[in-house]
Amino acid sequence: MIFDVSYLEWIGYISSVLVAVSLTMSSIVKLRWYNLVGAAIFSFYGFAIGSLPVGLLNLFIVMANIYYLSKIYTRKEIFKLFTTDINDGYVKYYLNFNKKEIVHFFPDFEKKMEDAVKASAELTTILLLRDSLVAGIFIGMKKDNELQVLVDYVSAPYRDMKAGEFIYKKHPDLFREKGIERIICTTMHPLHKKYVERMGFSSSSEKDDGQVYVKSVNS
Repeated sequence: MIFDVSYLEWIGYISSVLVAVSLTMSSIVKLRWYNLVGAAIFSFYGFAIGSLPVGLLNLFIVMANIYYLSKIYTRKEIFKLFTTDINDGYVKYYLNFNKKEIVHFFPDFEKKMEDAVKASAELTTILLLRDSLVAGIFIGMKKDNELQVLVDYVSAPYRDMKAGEFIYKKHPDLFREKGIERIICTTMHPLHKKYVERMGFSSSSEKDDGQVYVKSVNS
């Protein structure tokens, strides 16, 4: 026993916490996984205390999560990259609609884009479509043979790395065609750092506004 609470009761508490945490997840995949683990432990707990309703209900939830996760991982999705203009009406709407979250990852993206437009810099603006729905947006500023990432944002339900892999790993030709040899991303957000590392970026240096990551288009 711990704190006068039996080990079996602790199992019940832990499973309850996992189920509760799962409901806070914005990602459907993470929600399903956390809910599956929590329900599995809860099912064990239910059978262990002799409560068939608790055990059977949570066993059903486990099976339902397995079913939907298998559909998620086996379903063939159609990705498409749509190159557009920074002044496009939908681009402006999408950026404004998701502004609060974008600022969370790219605090000064609006100022950088304003400066880029005023300087008539060459901007690459890409909308990522996933099964015909806009899942994310990429905006980069070209300077010589380098592309500085201004925004690389994916809506919460689609943050399973597939969007980034589709752009950076499966379609590097999009950047090569523009004469881009290196992509540079500056970030201070820990989750975004993990993301760019997964996408093949390497840490280069550190600046006041964050860690600088570099990716060769040919790698």
